[in-house]
Amino acid sequence: MIRLSRAQVREIDRRAIEQYQIPGIVLMENAARAVADVATRMLKSVPAPSVEIICGGGNNGGDGLAVARHLHNHGLDVEIALAVNPEQYRGDALINWRIVEAMRLPTVPVEDANIPVDGGVVDLVIDALFGTGLTAPPREPQWIELMNSSGLPILAIDVPSGLDCDTGKPLGACVEATMTITFVAEKIGFTNPDARKYLGEVIVGDIGCPIELIDAVLHDLPHENRGHS
Repeated sequence: MIRLSRAQVREIDRRAIEQYQIPGIVLMENAARAVADVATRMLKSVPAPSVEIICGGGNNGGDGLAVARHLHNHGLDVEIALAVNPEQYRGDALINWRIVEAMRLPTVPVEDANIPVDGGVVDLVIDALFGTGLTAPPREPQWIELMNSSGLPILAIDVPSGLDCDTGKPLGACVEATMTITFVAEKIGFTNPDARKYLGEVIVGDIGCPIELIDAVLHDLPHENRGHS
């Protein structure tokens, strides 16, 4: 099984955009569609489901914004909890924020998010806070604690927020996901047995990266492709 390091993930993204001319917004859109598909499957037995999406300020948050659009279009009740001031969005995440604004999807500051500890209002929480780029403890762990204390199923985008994708160890507070949808391939830290309590069930989502590109990066950065047993 292919497993990728943080460095390999960054290189795949870079080459997909620069060498294969795949716009970053296309990769983000493909990721969002994959997440939305998993979320709707998780909620297939729930009548009139409601979803809370916790969005950070980077591309992981941009994924979450795009997911909100797809779930809304599927008829789900969606609220976006913003963990950052949206003025911080840049690049592809900013594009998706502008779409969310144009669609007038419900957004609230994360501290005002309607996530009850005992459920009853929200049926699924989507963790779009931090991705594979996180290398230091989250500076405001209360967002992660909010998700973990909700008592609700959590779907993590790419990696549970707070988990180091290379070591499989929490950097501090860490989301304990029910399910994680990760992109292109599993990350090398996922083989660490200690990561299982945070990952939940793992699904790999295809975002359209050419297989030749993945093979080339694995060849060029072989020293990074080490797992944990």
